[in-house]
Order: sequence, then C-alpha cells, then structure tokens
Amino acid sequence: MNKLPRIAFIIPDLDGGGLQRVALNLLQGLAMKGIPLDLVVAKAEGQFLDDIPAGVRVIDFDIPIQPRLSSCLRVISPLIGYLREEKPEVLVCHLFTCNVVAAFAKIISLSSVKLAFVEHISLSDKQNRRNQLQEELLPLAMRCIYPKIDRIIAVSKGLARELESYLHLQPGWIKTIYNPVWNPHLLIEAESNLDHPWFGEKEVPIILGVGRLVQQKDFPTLIQAFAKVRQRQPSRLVILGDGGERNYLMKMVDDLGIEDDVDLVGFVNNPYPYMAQSSVFVLSSICEGLPTVLIEAMALGTSVVSTNCPSGPAEILDNGKYGELVAVGDSEAMAEAILRVLTGNTKSVDSDWLQQFTLEAATENYLNIMGITKYE
Repeated sequence: MNKLPRIAFIIPDLDGGGLQRVALNLLQGLAMKGIPLDLVVAKAEGQFLDDIPAGVRVIDFDIPIQPRLSSCLRVISPLIGYLREEKPEVLVCHLFTCNVVAAFAKIISLSSVKLAFVEHISLSDKQNRRNQLQEELLPLAMRCIYPKIDRIIAVSKGLARELESYLHLQPGWIKTIYNPVWNPHLLIEAESNLDHPWFGEKEVPIILGVGRLVQQKDFPTLIQAFAKVRQRQPSRLVILGDGGERNYLMKMVDDLGIEDDVDLVGFVNNPYPYMAQSSVFVLSSICEGLPTVLIEAMALGTSVVSTNCPSGPAEILDNGKYGELVAVGDSEAMAEAILRVLTGNTKSVDSDWLQQFTLEAATENYLNIMGITKYE
C-alpha cells in the first residue's frame, strides 16, 4: 500500500481572521480523509489555537511576525530546516507574506516540495496597506515568483481574473476554489446560547456586521447607513470584531447620537448564533477575496446586504439573486437595502447553490489540484 503524502499548511499565526478560519476548515476536511497533515505557524498563538483539528501536527517556529520585511525573513531559516527534515509533498500557503517566504525557502533548501499559493485578498487591498511587506515587494515578487509556482489558487473567479491580468498570465492559468464554509458544524454552533440582552427582544430588529475593524471593511459606511435606518425604523446594530479602528468607530457612534443602539462587541469565537438570530447581515467592505462571513450568514438563513466590491459578493449572491448588492461607500443605498429587508422584501437561497461552498467540495477540489486522488 502506497504511503499517503504529507501536506503542510503555513500561516503566520492563529489570530481571529477569516484566512485562519478557512485554513483550519480545510485542514479539518483533509484530516477526515486520513491525510498526514502539518500546520506550520510562525507563532502558535491567537484565538483559534484551540480549534486546530485532531490529528494535525503543529510546527511552531515561535517567531512573532510583524509587517516588516526583516521580521518575515526570520521565518525562512526554520522553514528551510523543516522542508529538509520533514519533506512534505505539498506546502499550501495562505498569505502573501507566507508565499514569498515559502518560495525563498524552497529555492535555498533545494526541496522538491510542491508549492500551492492561495490568494484570499484583492490586489487593491494589498496595495493600499501602507508601510507593509506588500508595499515593498508586491510588484516585483509576484511577477517574478508567481508564474513559476506549481499551483496558484484564488478563492473567487473575480480575484483569479484580476491576478491573471496583473501577472500577464493566460486566462484559466489560476484556478478558483471557493472557501469551505457550509458544513454541519456551522448549524450546530449556531444553536449555542447567546448571552446578549438585545437578542432576546424580538420586537426590535438587529443588523449585524462581522469583521476586523480596519479600513478595508469600511464599517463607517455601515454605521452611517444604520443611523439613516434608525431614523425611519427602530433597530439596533451589532458589530463583531477587533481592530485598529475601534476608537474611531466608537467616536463616530457617539457623534451620531446612536450609542444606545450600537454595540461593538469585539472578537467572538463563535459568531454563528449572532448571525442566525439577526434580522439582516451586512457586509460593507471596500474589497474582498471571497467574504466567508457572507456565505455563513446565507447558510444560516439570514438575509444579507453587501457592497458590490471586488471581488466575491456578486459571485456569492449570483449578481443579486440571493441578496442585496449596493455600491461601495454608499450609505444611502445601503440604508435603503437594509430597510427593504426589514420590511419583508427578502430573497431566499437555494440549498443547491450553497453546495459549491461546502467543506466536501473544497476538500475534493484541493486534492484534485494537488494531484492527490487516492487517499482511502
């Protein structure tokens, strides 16, 4: 019997981001197939530390990663040692920083490992992140390294087309695999007790936003839209997530005089009861790759409103068939869309449509693209 190939994933940490959640979901799906798995992390810390699937071996380099080039390069040496010693068949990289580090480590180590780069973020978001590794290396590194990598995977078709154009690649060269989002555990976790007083008061609808409190997520537009909604209908706004814009957002809430009806809860490890019990979920992002939270809300039966940002929302919502799409940064249009939902103008989602976002579909697609067809 042939020995199953070892697959390794590399991520910077286990902090509470969508990228980390997607990586852990994929590891869970692969672990269910009996594949030997390693999770390589620069530093094994963060809110998802306890969510690593059983059977996954953790390789912790214990190196805190900062968004500067010198910090990221510190990971190359231990990664070289890991590739030489453990000899994984495939190394799946889920962040631009990890992609560059993995490419250098493979070259220096003379490893035969196959690299699979997974792109989650629109190029416009990378280029707007000032004073970070992306700004310093993005144009040169991507155009020099990416065309030589074994597999490039984008989490949406729009992102794949964007990357192919930027890298001057033939259409179809970059493969699209949707993130694994919809699985039975999602429904089970959504039934957990929710300790928040507002969700017990059914007469006042709750609008929900989830994400890091950063510029890309554009929560100011959501807050402004909520203020407009509140003028016409009693409602409340809950935002889950942490980030550098927290104080700015709280000041905006105070300035608008809506502090009694807005709660910035912070990071929540299990956001699904909030999603399931909200009247409408709103994604206000300026740009995305494939917004996982939008799919999660749909899978839980919650009506959604989203900006039509590049890329992902239009694909997820089938160009508006399964939810409201509004222009980026347009608080008036967002408010009107929210009000349509709150007054009963909702759009139901076909269960067959959600199948493309299941853990099983994503797992099979990753195994196929890595050339692993026999694993049972």
